[in-house]
Amino acid sequence: MKRSPAVAGDVWVVKVGSALLTHDGQGLNEQLVRDLVNDIAVLRSQGKKIVLVSSGAVAQGMHLLGLKTRPRVIHSLQAAAAVGQMGLIQSYQSSFTAHGLRTAQILLTHDDLRSRKRYLNARITLTTLMELGVIPIVNENDTVATDEIRFGDNDTLAALVTNLIEASALIILTDQQGLFESNPRVNPGAKMVVEALASDKGLDQMAGEGGELGRGGMTTKLQASRIAARSGAHTFVCSGRETKVLQGIASGTFKGTFLKADKPALAARKQWLATLPLEGTLVLDDGAVAVLEKKGRSLLAVGVISVKGDFTRGELVSCVDPSGREIVRGLTNYSSAELARIAGEASQDIEAILGYFVDEEVIHRDNLFVV
Repeated sequence: MKRSPAVAGDVWVVKVGSALLTHDGQGLNEQLVRDLVNDIAVLRSQGKKIVLVSSGAVAQGMHLLGLKTRPRVIHSLQAAAAVGQMGLIQSYQSSFTAHGLRTAQILLTHDDLRSRKRYLNARITLTTLMELGVIPIVNENDTVATDEIRFGDNDTLAALVTNLIEASALIILTDQQGLFESNPRVNPGAKMVVEALASDKGLDQMAGEGGELGRGGMTTKLQASRIAARSGAHTFVCSGRETKVLQGIASGTFKGTFLKADKPALAARKQWLATLPLEGTLVLDDGAVAVLEKKGRSLLAVGVISVKGDFTRGELVSCVDPSGREIVRGLTNYSSAELARIAGEASQDIEAILGYFVDEEVIHRDNLFVV
């Protein structure tokens, strides 16, 4: 056991792989599901908020349909996923119910998290569920998306969810102990990487590009750690077969690979926001400019003079003063059409004007950065 670094914050994304969840393709490992749920229940009692990203729908569907080999045709895989998702969620729900915990099923595609229009909806839904004490169980919507089926794992999705909710840690539970310097299935003497920076390019050759480790294996886990690091989250790659592995991480000990984020959460998030395409411009009055420049507060509708461009909720916009000087950029909670109607209005009047209320801020201060 190694003493693990302190994981600041209480929001974790836990990803569970198909190989770990199934009996070599013979259906769900119900005992492992119960053990995992027991582990999560203990963390919940300690005040941690957990989002579970779980693979296994295709494998469970194959078992229920009596398929001996994994279908090669996409629509057959999608059908297996549709059948298996029912059994997968039922297993989790019954296990969590035994601990008095409520769950919610969230099916996403990668586009849901990459599209700025749907990004905020997904974020608000997940954070609201956590605030209500519910454990969200996320899976890729395999019945309509083909990415997960083609590439074999939910590692990328888990990392994108980590960014989405600004979790402090991404825990990837697998059937391996961690990331090794070479394939341990081929080289029994391979040494495990205990700790490294997620950005370390030297890890790429260790992860490999093909075979079992390259297909939903360590390559995607390494890529996921780099995505998670964008929002300052550290990644742990551990064996899900270790007893109380999550409690071990929480208490300061673990056996596995720790991939450290390079930058603090705030700096990393600002850097990530800066990579998004600019979709429009908000012209602000002098009062709003002063609030943003001197006090670092959120932008309210009352400070917006006019709107330029055509954009939707969650897209990146530039905020300029009346002379056109750029002050900040940020993710808007309202579309250009909505902002054209509420510009200059008080926050308490937004619902009466639009007929609904999305957020008090046009741009929250956490989603603002100086160019």
